[in-house]
Amino acid sequence: MNQPGAAGGAAGGPLIVQSDQTLLLDLDHPGAEECRGEIAAFAELERSPEHVHTYRMTPLGLWNARAAGLDAASVCSSLQRWSRFPLPESLLVQVSETIARYGRLVIEDDAQHGLVLRAGDRPVLEEVARAKTVAPLLGPRIDPATIVVYREHRGRLKQALIKLGWPAEDRAGYVDGSPHHIALREDERFTLRDYQRQAAAAFVASGSGVVVLPCGAGKTAVAMAAMASIGSRTLVLVTNTVAARQWRAELLAHTSLTDGDIGEYSGERKEIRPVTLATYQIVITKRGRLTPHMDALSAEDWGLIVYDEVHLLPAPVFRMTADIQSRRRLGLTATLVREDGKEGDVFSLIGPKRFDVPWRDVEAQGYIAPASCTEVRVTLTDEERMSYALADPPEQYRAGATARSKLAVVEALCAAARAAGEPTLVIGQFLDQLEVLGERLSAPVLTGATPTLERERLFAAFRAGEIPVLVVSKVANFSIDLPEASVAIQVSGTFGSRQEEAQRLGRLLRPKHDGRAAHFYSVVARDTNDQEFAARRQRFLAEQGYAYRIVDAEHVLGEPAV
Repeated sequence: MNQPGAAGGAAGGPLIVQSDQTLLLDLDHPGAEECRGEIAAFAELERSPEHVHTYRMTPLGLWNARAAGLDAASVCSSLQRWSRFPLPESLLVQVSETIARYGRLVIEDDAQHGLVLRAGDRPVLEEVARAKTVAPLLGPRIDPATIVVYREHRGRLKQALIKLGWPAEDRAGYVDGSPHHIALREDERFTLRDYQRQAAAAFVASGSGVVVLPCGAGKTAVAMAAMASIGSRTLVLVTNTVAARQWRAELLAHTSLTDGDIGEYSGERKEIRPVTLATYQIVITKRGRLTPHMDALSAEDWGLIVYDEVHLLPAPVFRMTADIQSRRRLGLTATLVREDGKEGDVFSLIGPKRFDVPWRDVEAQGYIAPASCTEVRVTLTDEERMSYALADPPEQYRAGATARSKLAVVEALCAAARAAGEPTLVIGQFLDQLEVLGERLSAPVLTGATPTLERERLFAAFRAGEIPVLVVSKVANFSIDLPEASVAIQVSGTFGSRQEEAQRLGRLLRPKHDGRAAHFYSVVARDTNDQEFAARRQRFLAEQGYAYRIVDAEHVLGEPAV
C-alpha cells in the first residue's frame, strides 16, 4: 500500500501522514518539492520551521479539491505515493467520506418547478431539511428526493448547507445578462499566457468560482478573457479608486472597449456603463451596511460580476452576493486565506476554487520576478524592552513593532538599495511610525488619507524613477501596480496576517526589465510578539516555497547589502 515518491527510493517518501489529518513534510528529502506541489491542492500549511513543515487536510480544502476535479482516489493516491509509512486506514476512510459529501446535494433548475434542491441520498435531504437554518429557505416538497428552493435564498441556502457539512453543488445555471461585445486585442505587446487561458476556460466552463494566481501573474488578463468569452455587461468590484483606474487602463489597452464603455462608480464619480468599475467602499457604510448605491448597481442586468482581491470581501458584500446567485461570479486573488475564517463564504457564495498555480511555477516560467525573503531581527534597547514589558496586552504588539531601534536598520537597507539603483517601498501598519520614517528617509508618505490624485502622482513619480523610496501604509497592499519596485522593507504589519504578507511581497513580483531579483525584508523586534506574529505571517509564503533567511540587525548595519 505504501509507494515511496519517485525520488524517495529505499529511504521512503518525504511525507509522514497521521491519523489526525496532519501531514509532516520532510524538507530535506529530495522529493519534497514535488510532493509539496501535489499536497498543496488539498492541504493547508500550518507550521513551517526549518526542516519539517506541517500541513492539515480540512473539509473545505478537500471540497475545493473535489470541485477542481480531484476525487478521493486521486487524493489518496497522492498520499500513498509520497508517504514514508503505511497510511492509517482510518484516515483513508475519513478523506473518502469527506470528499463524498460534496455534491450529494444538488441545486438545479427544474423545468416545471423552478429552482430545486435534489438529493440522491434521501437521508441527507431529510437531515438538512429539518435544520433550523435551512428549513425557512425551502419551499414545498415535490417528491421524496426534491424540494423547491426560493430563488432569493439560493445563496443563503448554500451558506447554511456548508456550515452543516453538506456543501451543495450548484448546477442551476446563470442568466446571460444584457449582451455587450468585448474582444481581446492580442498583439506582440500583449498575448494571453497558457495558464491565463486555462484559468479563464476553467471559470467559463463552470460559471462561478475563484481563480488563484500569484501577484503580478496577470489576474486582470484572466478576467478580460472571461469577459470576452461571456460577452455581457460586467460589474467589477475593486479595492479602491486607484485600482479602478488601473483596471480602466488595462481594459482600454487590451480590449475593444472604448472610454465610453467603461464607467467608474466611486466616491468621486457615479457612472454606470456596460463595464462598471465600483469600489467596495462605495457599496457599504462605515457601520457595515449596504448603501443605496448598491441598489443602483444591483438593478443593472449584469451577466458577469468580477470580485478583485476576493479574499478581502467585506461582510456586507457577502450579503449582497447571496442575493445575486443567478449572475456569473469570478473571484480573483493571490491567496484564499482569510484571517476571519470566512473562506467557507467565498466557497459557497462566489464559488469553489476553479484554477490555481503555485507561485514558484510561474516564477520558473519567467512571468514573475524571483524573490528572496529576509527577516532582520533587531534587539531592543533596555528602555524599549521595559516599555514593552509594562504595556497592556493590546498595546504590546505596537510597542515592539514601532520600536525606534528599527529605524537605523531601515535607513541602512534603503541606503544600500539606493546605491544599487533599486526602487524601494517601505511598508508599515502604524501611521506615526511611517511619518517618522518619511522624515528620516526624506521620502513621501502615502496613507489612506492621501487624496486619490496625489496617490496617482506619487505612484507615477515612483514608476518614472523620480522617487527612489516611497513610504506606504496598508493602502498599498492590494491592487497597486508598481512593476519597478524591487525592494520592500516591512516594518510592521497586521498581527499575523498571512494574506497581507503575501500581498506585500506581491508588490515586487512584476518582472523587471533587466531580469533582476526582488528582495523582501521584514524588520522584526526580537523577543516580542512582533517576532511571533512575523512567523505566522510567513506561513503562506512558506507554502509557496519561499524560505526566509534570518539575520541579525548588526549584520545589516555593519554590511548593508541588497
